[in-house]
Amino acid sequence: MNDFVLWVFAIGPALLAEALLARYEVLAYGAGWRRPVDELPEGVPYARGASPGTPPDAYLVYLDGIGKRRVRDSRDGGQLVKALISRAPELRVLGQVQPYSPLADPLADRPVWAWLRRRIALLLFLHNVMQIFVAADHRYRPLYNRAVGSQISTQLQLAGYQPGSGIPVVLLSYSGGAQVAGGAVDELHAQLPAPLLLITLGGFHNGANDLTRAEHLHRLTSAGDRIERVGTWLFPQRWPLFRGSAWNRAERAGKVTVHRLDPATHVGPRSYISTTARLPDGRSHLDRTADTVVAIIRARHEAGVAPDRP
Repeated sequence: MNDFVLWVFAIGPALLAEALLARYEVLAYGAGWRRPVDELPEGVPYARGASPGTPPDAYLVYLDGIGKRRVRDSRDGGQLVKALISRAPELRVLGQVQPYSPLADPLADRPVWAWLRRRIALLLFLHNVMQIFVAADHRYRPLYNRAVGSQISTQLQLAGYQPGSGIPVVLLSYSGGAQVAGGAVDELHAQLPAPLLLITLGGFHNGANDLTRAEHLHRLTSAGDRIERVGTWLFPQRWPLFRGSAWNRAERAGKVTVHRLDPATHVGPRSYISTTARLPDGRSHLDRTADTVVAIIRARHEAGVAPDRP
């Protein structure tokens, strides 16, 4: 009974308030009320991996799932990023982008949310879930895409990216980060421009973002990933019936390649980034995921693919 009372009188109103305010950031960005944050906390590098003095083979931007709350954190404590850097020292890797904040303002660093995190930590995740649906909403999607695309462009340039250099930019996204990655394509093409390669890991997205200016999208998925499967059911643009949707056009154009990572799950002890779940060859799920990502990037580099020029 006490738990029910807590939900009704504490969490219920908080959820209602969050539902009403979820659009605030994107509207504040559009109206110019607040300037996006571009400086990182002291001691946090703009990128890791290849030295900024030598052009890397590619810049990789990691867009985490709904657990992303601050510059430093990620759902796995940064293990995927570390695994990529150790396997591919030729890459410059950025993990600080805030995919669920158009203003690039880390959620957990805000005073009100810091207080809530100590008491109702679940709200931090629900905030980011709601931001995914704001990013997918046709009324706010163009503005949200421009905001986060601009954030990624700014962080890349602070990390040493030279617009027009032709160095590829890889957007590696986990779960809801795929919605943001697809939406950032046009803005990144306009600001940098750069060859753009997208890699989704259990991608949860509505399929409405135009991928014409992306070279290719590699979809890492698993039959055991129920959350990604919900996305394919939930959004009509992902249904084969809607042949004119951006996602279906990309598939017909051969821009989407599927990589099976069975039997991984979306989250939990058998997730894509699990260090304990083992494959028959002895590798962990994290090892296989990192190996797959690196192999995709290196294959693109060796092939010397030229970007599409529609």
